[in-house]
Amino acid sequence: MKKYDPMTTPPPAEWLELDEANQIALVAAYHKRVKTKIPRPEVHAMVHVVVENQLAEGIVPAQEALGRLMGDGLDRHDAIHAISMVLMDHMQRIARGEVTESDQHEQYFDDLKSLTADKWLRMMD
Repeated sequence: MKKYDPMTTPPPAEWLELDEANQIALVAAYHKRVKTKIPRPEVHAMVHVVVENQLAEGIVPAQEALGRLMGDGLDRHDAIHAISMVLMDHMQRIARGEVTESDQHEQYFDDLKSLTADKWLRMMD
């Protein structure tokens, strides 16, 4: 894979064959190519990679959230960002000890199931 474009689903097998460093580099290169102003581009790229990996691995709640968000009118890139915000919020709750280890996946999946385009757009305001 030579380029990453968040508007297009990367072929799952090809994407997952890449090591994480190459995935991050591809995502970072995309954002640089389109001149996106991001305060912490490497962190942004890492979160993109986690979400893309979940989608490529067939994690159903992530795939359903992507489909729902796009059905609600978000483009694929914005839908990736919406899922990323849920992921980052979940990681922060884990770091604060608000999520037990045994409930980590279940709570994240529940958060994804309740994610809508309207909810994400309100979070962005």
